[in-house]
Amino acid sequence: MNEPTPESNGRTRLAYILGVPLAPEVERQWPQMGEVVRGSKLIGEVEGNFPELTLEVGRRLRLDDDVIVVEWTCDYGDGRLYRNVTIAELRDGRAVRVTDYWGEPTSTPPWRRPLTARLDMPGDGIWKDHDHLGHH
Repeated sequence: MNEPTPESNGRTRLAYILGVPLAPEVERQWPQMGEVVRGSKLIGEVEGNFPELTLEVGRRLRLDDDVIVVEWTCDYGDGRLYRNVTIAELRDGRAVRVTDYWGEPTSTPPWRRPLTARLDMPGDGIWKDHDHLGHH
């Protein structure tokens, strides 16, 4: 296991992404891997194992007072940009359940190119580029 980085100490990334504090009993779900992490302390321990990770929020949407949806980008330090969506359920202004979906970099298959257009993704827009990511 890597030591958490001093910049985030492995405990502030999710709160930064969401823009709200975490409840101590928060549950973070990763459906793509079939995993759940329970408790803000354990979430911090997991996050602390990615010292090279940089990220930035592109758009944060608040639905009523109890749901936040965030589109964000990260790089684990290997130069690949992951496009992500995080959904948080809130209670009393704190995140109590969070579900993350990661989009691993991929390219358009040849058969689909004539059917689609390129998505305009300026580096300072919703989907940040490397120059607009930071340690949190």
